[in-house]
Amino acid sequence: MNAEAAERARKTVDAVYRAESRRVLATLIRLLGDFDLAEEALHDAFRVALEQWPRDGVPDNPRAWLVSAGRFKAIDAIRRRARFEALDDVAEQVEALAADAPEWAGETVEDDRLRLIFTCCHPALSSDAQVALTLREVCGLTTEQIAHAFLTPASTLAQRIVRAKAKIREARIPYQVPTHHELPERLDSVLRVIYLVFNEGYAASSGASLTRPDLSAEAIRLGRLLVDLLPEPEALGLLALMLLHESRRAARTSASGDLILLEDQDRSLWNREYIAEGLALVERALSSRRFGPYTLQAAIAAVHAEATEAKATDWVQLVGLYDLLLRVEPSPVIELNRAVAVAMRDGPQAGLDLIDAILARGDLADYRLAHAARADLCRRLGRHAQARASYQQALALTRQEPERRFLERRLAQLPG
Repeated sequence: MNAEAAERARKTVDAVYRAESRRVLATLIRLLGDFDLAEEALHDAFRVALEQWPRDGVPDNPRAWLVSAGRFKAIDAIRRRARFEALDDVAEQVEALAADAPEWAGETVEDDRLRLIFTCCHPALSSDAQVALTLREVCGLTTEQIAHAFLTPASTLAQRIVRAKAKIREARIPYQVPTHHELPERLDSVLRVIYLVFNEGYAASSGASLTRPDLSAEAIRLGRLLVDLLPEPEALGLLALMLLHESRRAARTSASGDLILLEDQDRSLWNREYIAEGLALVERALSSRRFGPYTLQAAIAAVHAEATEAKATDWVQLVGLYDLLLRVEPSPVIELNRAVAVAMRDGPQAGLDLIDAILARGDLADYRLAHAARADLCRRLGRHAQARASYQQALALTRQEPERRFLERRLAQLPG
């Protein structure tokens, strides 16, 4: 292989790593039943790919090649451990791995990543541990990204993940697909995981870009698989919510990557196919009369999607939906979103009073969007000094470049 072909092969390895590494890892975890061994095998497989693909060419099915290479590397690793473990145990483990991986024709979950999300959401783990572990090990989010989603310090989140993995290992929790009757009890955590992945893709917690389209696309793909597997109203509602949000992606940033607020977006850029699918899913979920918070959030997104322009938004209906959502799932973040809707319905002072009440309780003090919303309402009321202070608080808390530029522009536009 000449130098140019070798360089193309190396770039292919990089691209395959970005696109497929978490799926390969999910399959290896399923085959090996051990997170740490699977991660080691994944890295070994890509190291071998870097050595062989530039020399021998890229295989027809890179993902299958990597899974196979990782499996054999794991067998080597287990054999090396034979010096420290009972020989019978090692022999049994190697024999199981050396055999051709059986097809899971009888299983109910068809995708390894979705299967592993259900597996990580084992009832023996706490809800927060289930979600954190799945996001880190299956979905590939960093500890810092997950901590941001949880509004939790990264060190606390890291300890939570370590404890969850230790519990799985010590309690010998099997890596297996739950039976169909066990699926519903794990549904809440699975929905939460998929939505957190989507959120990180829709509004990245840090970095140079506002969004991470790869994560949003993966969350929607998993949402579709979940609906096929378990068409419960909240699964329908979550998929609708993600599609309705995703429909705005092209309108959310300028050509230079700057943030464009919902009220300023060019709605002709919204994806009408996603909106139509989302609206149909919302209607289907609401008609079940067994819906929950995801469906209600999707209904809120649907109201925005149906408005032909920002000033045509039905804020009365939105405040009513937020009232219902708060009864179903009370949280300071939902209170904040309701306060913004109230401001649009009743004027900025009404919304500001609600936000100040939230902050006075000590909630959302470290949540940049609370300070940004307060700053905007103060700006609209002409309270420029208060607006400046809140924008500066939001600016100090943001770790994302488009948000930073947006807040700096707002600050610069304030009189005085």
